[in-house]
Amino acid sequence: MFGPGYSAGCPACSAIADGFNGFAIHLANHDVMLWAVSRAPLAKLHGYKQRMGWSFPWASSSGSDLNDDFDVSLTEEQERAGAFEYNFRESPVWSPPTDVRGPFDAWAATTGTDWATYTRERPGMSAFALEDGVVYHTYSAYARGLDGLWACTSGSTERREGGTRRAAPTTRSTGTAATTSTITQTGPASNRTRVADPAAYNHPDHSVRARPGPPL
Repeated sequence: MFGPGYSAGCPACSAIADGFNGFAIHLANHDVMLWAVSRAPLAKLHGYKQRMGWSFPWASSSGSDLNDDFDVSLTEEQERAGAFEYNFRESPVWSPPTDVRGPFDAWAATTGTDWATYTRERPGMSAFALEDGVVYHTYSAYARGLDGLWACTSGSTERREGGTRRAAPTTRSTGTAATTSTITQTGPASNRTRVADPAAYNHPDHSVRARPGPPL
């Protein structure tokens, strides 16, 4: 959502994040905590958070290996090499052809940077469970595996129906993420999500799979 070279957040990610305030409280009612994480310095994040009127927790991973550990950002060296690890596979670095790159450059410019810098930040979501004082990494999703995020944000805010004010139904989620952000949640092991078999998805970018491993 907000890389170190940005002067403003990604517009698409910001549109998603607008819904976080609405469903974060529902997650909290299920003993689940939502955090957004971006690589920009904390002062930048605080300024943009205030501008957008957000109240959800948003941490900076600046100076840490968090984004590298979860493959949600790439370096200039990886960019020049033309490939990087993302979404559980090696992914090519894509740049728009010269004759159509105008709209892409204009989009990147909304964040105060160029296309190459803008696309070094990638979307990802990870979930964690806290059990007996030990944090376990239970789930990660990337790319099209994050499509469910739109459903969370579109259905989580309060709305009016037929003149009656109604709260949206409680949302259960393993977490969400936006470009350059890893959003994590912690909770008891009973809140862990059963992960669908990736083979059930008919698109190669629909990979959603658990990352089992030792405690963190």
